[in-house]
Amino acid sequence: MKFLNIGYGSMVSAERIVALCSPESAPVKRMIADAKDAGRLIDVTCGKKTKAVIVTDSDHIILCATDSEALSEKLTEE
Repeated sequence: MKFLNIGYGSMVSAERIVALCSPESAPVKRMIADAKDAGRLIDVTCGKKTKAVIVTDSDHIILCATDSEALSEKLTEE
């Protein structure tokens, strides 16, 4: 099992990631709001600005302070 470091000591299983998104678009903002209402939102930004949104296969939404481009590079390294 491979883990992806998403910053501030947090890691997520790379095999469970469905999508890496930018938090700027309206559909992603709605997805974040819906996940928050349903209790499926995980915020690991430590108070920083959200730069990436990770969607998992369990429908959890993870807010991350690391760029989605940087996360994508980490995923494709190995």
